[in-house]
Amino acid sequence: MKKKIGLVPKLILGIIVGILLGNYAPEVLVRVLVTASTLFSAFLKFVIPFIIIGFVTAGIADLATGAGKLLGITTGIAYGSTIVAGTAAFLVASTIFPAFIDSSVASQIGNPEAGMLSPFFTIPLAPMVDVTAAIVFAFTIGLGISSLRNNGKGETLHKVFQEFQEIVTKTLSTVIIPLLPVYIAGTFANITYAGQVGAILGVFWKVFLIVIPMHLIYLVIQFTVAGTIAGKNPFKMLKNQIPGYLTAVGTQSSAATIPVNVECAKNNGVSKEIREFCVPLCATIHLSGSIISVTSFAVAVLMMNNMDFGFGVMLPFILMLGIAMVAAPGAPGGAIMSALPFLPMIGIPSDGGLASLMIALYLTQDSFGTAANVSGDNAIAVVVDHINKKMSKKEKFKKIG
Repeated sequence: MKKKIGLVPKLILGIIVGILLGNYAPEVLVRVLVTASTLFSAFLKFVIPFIIIGFVTAGIADLATGAGKLLGITTGIAYGSTIVAGTAAFLVASTIFPAFIDSSVASQIGNPEAGMLSPFFTIPLAPMVDVTAAIVFAFTIGLGISSLRNNGKGETLHKVFQEFQEIVTKTLSTVIIPLLPVYIAGTFANITYAGQVGAILGVFWKVFLIVIPMHLIYLVIQFTVAGTIAGKNPFKMLKNQIPGYLTAVGTQSSAATIPVNVECAKNNGVSKEIREFCVPLCATIHLSGSIISVTSFAVAVLMMNNMDFGFGVMLPFILMLGIAMVAAPGAPGGAIMSALPFLPMIGIPSDGGLASLMIALYLTQDSFGTAANVSGDNAIAVVVDHINKKMSKKEKFKKIG
């Protein structure tokens, strides 16, 4: 029985092949690969609005089911945690990254498009709807379906968008994700040919070594806050979370980790109704690990290109990511794919070399980002369970009164 090669080894292989071809292959061969990469990039831009509509509409519509106030509380905490994680990542990145990304690195890299080869040909493939329209449409329809479902209607429309999301997920898993190594190889072949690969990789491996500890530190903070609120030992809860974390690292899937994560919540003393409600919900709306990664890589790219990376630039981007990545964990690489349309908010093109670099780096650490996401879900579950118990006590007192 043949053993399948995982996505991360394929991406690493794509980077290596791209660098080798960029260094040693004749120009015509590099241009062939660049042409394939450019065509893929055009298709990716075409699909991105559908990714937004598929993920965000279904994700918001799903919020119609739940436990009333607890649904709003859980969603608010999850979004708040995601935004705090992104903001913290920005503060860390803007403080530490200048130590190894200075003006000399920026001048050495220069214009990332300079010196690159052009494709033999391109195909005009404009998206059917632009990103802004896709966002507005997704929110309008998602909230509309959610409202209808609260009144016992809208199930047919809800099913339509659930199935549309399945089509998008299938497109990601069978077309986009398998072809990513070719896209990455083309990008790295081009930047190697342009003589920039050494400087770029010299920066990104250091960024990678900072991002993983950030995930872990934020997890400790989440469980410390949860433990303080609920009166529980945070380190004992972190120990109970280890099976969920390792499962997520191994599977790279929030969905596949849900059964193990529910068991971890049980070991942390979370009541049955809360753990079975909170863990699956947060698996789609709480992306603290993902936003730490995306924010850090975005800041690094901005610094490398001597672009503005101030808080005023990054905050709107972080706030939008917290919403746009809703339900993105349902698909491989969904978080970074959902983030691509918003890169122009901070001055980074949503396609081309820089976007390709961000995709490559994000996916090589995706398992750790996923593990941080799902582990943080259980910290939220502990808090929501504590709030639910206090609310239940108040209701009892009201009935007695």
